[in-house]
This record gives sequence, structure tokens and C-alpha cells, in this order.
Amino acid sequence: MNRTATCSCGRLRVSVRGEPDRVLACNCRECQRRTGSVFGVAAYFARSAVGGVEGERKTFTRSAGEELRFETSFCPSCGSSVFWSSSALPDHVAVAVGCFADPAFPPPDIVSWTSDKHGWVRFPESCQRFDKSGFA
Repeated sequence: MNRTATCSCGRLRVSVRGEPDRVLACNCRECQRRTGSVFGVAAYFARSAVGGVEGERKTFTRSAGEELRFETSFCPSCGSSVFWSSSALPDHVAVAVGCFADPAFPPPDIVSWTSDKHGWVRFPESCQRFDKSGFA
């Protein structure tokens, strides 16, 4: 299966092949700030499954604790963060699930940073849960 994720204005696009290796819902405060919501959801694809990136992008690099680094690619026109890479999974690319605009996209199988989760948020019972990072 081929999928394309796009930013809000459609100028930045990333194409992927196949199913994601994991779908992670992150409740950390940095993802809350990045998305403007109470959590972020990312589909992690092997770097080899990423078919290409089209359009201009800007990047923002941040750390998460002492160990992790994230480089987020976002559209300079509309500001949508579309994809990123993490030092925890250097052979993968994470794509914001909302950028696929597909209500049938697979649900999260991992929930991380439950310590920062808003109390009213619920995830499927089948999700593997981590109090902190979900990269174990």
C-alpha cells in the first residue's frame, strides 16, 4: 500500500510504502506543544519505505531529556509538522498520522509518556503503555 501525507496547505508531501512498523501516541509536553493538542500520533516507517519528499521544508531540532534528539520537518508556509526522525530509531521516519487524513489509518499500538497524559484521554486497551518514552 502506498500513502502520501501532506501539510495543511499541500505544499509539503512525503510518500511511504507499506504498513508502519509502529504507531505511537505520545503524550509528552513537547508533543502537546508541537501539535497544539493534548498528544501527537506518529506512524514509524523504515527509512527504506519512504518514497520521497516533495516541497520546501524547514527543520527544528529538539532534545528530549539527555538521550533523545528529534529533527522535525515542517512546512514553512502553513507550519504543519509532517515528519521527523529520532535518535532512538535512526533507521525510521515518523510521519504525523493526521497528515494522512485517513480515518481508516491503523490506531496506535504504543502509548508513551502516560505520566503527562491528560486524565480524560483514552486509548485502546490493546496498546502497550510506557510511563516515559515508548522507544523501548
